[in-house]
Amino acid sequence: MTQTDAAAKPDREPQRRTGPVTFVKQVVGELRKVRWPTRRELITYTIVVMVFVVIMVGYISLLDFGFGEAVTWLYGTVGSSGEATQPGGEMPGVPQ
Repeated sequence: MTQTDAAAKPDREPQRRTGPVTFVKQVVGELRKVRWPTRRELITYTIVVMVFVVIMVGYISLLDFGFGEAVTWLYGTVGSSGEATQPGGEMPGVPQ
């Protein structure tokens, strides 16, 4: 014979919210369990993060520059094959 979900779970009372004092005590208790890094570990982790950020900024900047140049070249190529400009550099039919 198998148990159904209703039979497997006993009826529980709804949990009450804890008060602010109890909450702060629990937070302090959890923070005491944390393993805080030493000064040397903290400096090492900070340097690793900074180097990674600099590498990512360089990579994204190169991509941005490359895509910007590609779009400029594409619109320059497509735009120049359209209507010819007049000697003054104005487009014909476009009010100034």
